Amino acid sequence: MHIVIMGCGRVGAALAQNLEQQGHTVAVIDQDPTAFRRLGSSFGGRRVSGVGFDQDTLREAGIEDAGAFAAVSSGDNSNIIAARVAREMFGIENVAARIYDPRRAEVYQRLGIPTVATVRWTADQMMRRLLPSGAEPLWRDPSGGVQLAEVHTSESWIGHKISRLQEETGVRVAFLTRLGEAMLPTSQTVLQEGDLVHVMMRTDDIGKVEAAFAEGPDGGVI
Repeated sequence: MHIVIMGCGRVGAALAQNLEQQGHTVAVIDQDPTAFRRLGSSFGGRRVSGVGFDQDTLREAGIEDAGAFAAVSSGDNSNIIAARVAREMFGIENVAARIYDPRRAEVYQRLGIPTVATVRWTADQMMRRLLPSGAEPLWRDPSGGVQLAEVHTSESWIGHKISRLQEETGVRVAFLTRLGEAMLPTSQTVLQEGDLVHVMMRTDDIGKVEAAFAEGPDGGVI
């Protein structure tokens, strides 16, 4: 796949290098030509100097042949404008924008533009390590009605099957992280100490789900 990235800061450069290593062709756009030094001499993709939401600049970067577009510059407005141009003018389906203002990110997410709210994500990650309880949203559908979240699980669930966890909490377990590796569980998979549980659930049910995960089987009675 050909992928166009707007912004050659640390995130854009790392993203470009990772995608190229996976076999994709990549073009990086930045207004500052000196920013391309972050890509290193081994980077074989295109380096395009210009404004990332300018249609001619996007065409020079190969947007018409692209399968995805990422806007990761340091400006929220520029990222959103560029993402909308890529989607609405060039028909790119796989579009994502980095947004620093979490309130804006929520709005654009509801408009169907996938966003990564940098400040909120960083704060959430820090909170998870300082206060590992409750649920951490990882993804929401554009309407905000359904979300994927990592939910803190009481130790009393250890040794019980995923099927029981799903039945008593009303969620669907999407995957587990065990010893640092993601795995797709079956209904017979038994929870082990240290497992991180990632579930799909209705956003309105988050309070009830957090309580059920914290209380344990049958409200804490094993």
